[in-house]
Amino acid sequence: MGGAIPKAPRRSGPLGDRIAPVVKTASTLKGQTLKRKAAPARKTKKAAPKKAAAPKTAKKPAIKKVIKKAVKKPAPKPSKKPAPQSVLLQRIITSLDDDQAADIVTIDLAGRSSICDAAVIASGRSSRHVMAIADHLARRLKEQGYGTRPVTGATQGDWVLVDAGDVIVHVFRPEVRDYYDLESMWAVGAPAQDARSPR
Repeated sequence: MGGAIPKAPRRSGPLGDRIAPVVKTASTLKGQTLKRKAAPARKTKKAAPKKAAAPKTAKKPAIKKVIKKAVKKPAPKPSKKPAPQSVLLQRIITSLDDDQAADIVTIDLAGRSSICDAAVIASGRSSRHVMAIADHLARRLKEQGYGTRPVTGATQGDWVLVDAGDVIVHVFRPEVRDYYDLESMWAVGAPAQDARSPR
């Protein structure tokens, strides 16, 4: 059983010569097949796993920035008409006019002074007249519901100041008024206006 094929006895006769070559050929073919080494199996390369494709992010639509051109509006022209007088200012002027104060002038200080919105300047004929004008004004304002108003300078009568809140009233003797000249100081860019009511 060693794999060798025993040689067939040579037979004589017409068939013997034919069988011997066939057996020899078969034995040689079998021996060659045994000697051949089995061909090594071909290594098949494993296909690399495909990387998962990253999910496509939907592109956001480009937002067009609309830049509005700043339209410069023309600055409002200052009105030539004087601002309407408040109720308080009208009552002060009426009181001064009733006491025959001279040269009553109002100066609009709105936006120009943090002390008051307006100033009223008037003159009296004498120190006694100046004190009377200021005293009557303070009393009338109290009666009209504005409370007790501070009065400064009533003892001398040269320059009496009545603080009415939004309006400050200055009552002078004519000489003192000319000396201090408050109209020129406050009337820069805003001319003083004659506020005397028509008689």
